[in-house]
Amino acid sequence: MQRTHFDTEHNLFRDAFAAFLDKEVVPHQDAWEEAGVVDRSVWRKAGEMGFLLPWADEEYGGTGLKDFRYEQIMCEELARINEPGFMIPLHSALCGPYIAEYGNAEQKARLLPGIIRGETILAVAMTEPAAGSDLAGMRTTAVDKGDHWLLNGSKVFISNGYLADVVIVAAKTDPANKHAMGLFLVERGMPGFERGKKLKKLGMHSQDTAELFFNEVKVPKENLLGDAKGGFFYLMNMLAQERLTNACGAVAGAEAALQATVEYVRERQAFGRPVAHFQNTRFKLAEMRTQIDVAQVFTDRCVMDHNQKQLSPEVAAEAKLFTTELLGKVVDEGVQLHGGWGYMWEYPICKMYANARIQRIFAGTSEIMKEIISRGMKL
Repeated sequence: MQRTHFDTEHNLFRDAFAAFLDKEVVPHQDAWEEAGVVDRSVWRKAGEMGFLLPWADEEYGGTGLKDFRYEQIMCEELARINEPGFMIPLHSALCGPYIAEYGNAEQKARLLPGIIRGETILAVAMTEPAAGSDLAGMRTTAVDKGDHWLLNGSKVFISNGYLADVVIVAAKTDPANKHAMGLFLVERGMPGFERGKKLKKLGMHSQDTAELFFNEVKVPKENLLGDAKGGFFYLMNMLAQERLTNACGAVAGAEAALQATVEYVRERQAFGRPVAHFQNTRFKLAEMRTQIDVAQVFTDRCVMDHNQKQLSPEVAAEAKLFTTELLGKVVDEGVQLHGGWGYMWEYPICKMYANARIQRIFAGTSEIMKEIISRGMKL
């Protein structure tokens, strides 16, 4: 289905970003997968090309492209090459906006230029060993000590956790109020801030996911984002964009998986003819084609609504729920249509299958999405 919400400048941006990925990322994917982390140099190269925080104001080194379609394009092109470790969407669409939205003038001037250049890599730390979707259940604390905050606790499953130079850490600031929390900018090298080893995962092997530890970390007062008790609201306010980002990547991932499967069944022979000639194969592919087209139209509409600040948390949850569940179905069908070869790591569909499973869990599980949607229905 032809998509109509991209203009000429968006298509030129896509061409440039796709060329960048093909040159600077694709040749290194196997090595990054083996190492469990992407090379820092690719972040700097992306910054030089203007691909990091493209929405940021020019005074900080950004290009001022305040249009979520550019973020959507990068999600789609990363899905095209099946690269889960080079998490530009996390850096640019999820973490950076916290500093732009809730940071003060000094924080923006101090941090944004390096973030835009790719010299400072970002992560956000919310999830804890005993608190995932239930943010109010977190145990990490920050105590006001007058001239600094004293941070104690741990976080787990933190993407970019190994590479990150600045981590936006959520911590409780008032024991009497479970929703009172602050967002603290914890910088590499702060005494008491330690990282566990890179976690071994089912998929996303090039993504440096880590556990983080905070033991009596003295966080300067100037490293608090916004109000010390407003962090819960800040996190909730950003979740719609986070879930839309997930949706953009998920539907693009489904498209990539479908194309990989179509290519395979056209070439693979069984009983003297291509697998694509069997009715079951054609029907399965037709069903996936239809559902992906429907998901793409809905996601594109959500992007345009978000540009107009009209995307509700409930609709963002719908997008995240539908597209990630669809991605799971498509990669599963893709493996099945590949037969035994679909279970081999050398085939793209196998990696896509492993990489896709987390999509229904992070940024809020499918069950949490259903809860949000049903609340909006005022049942």
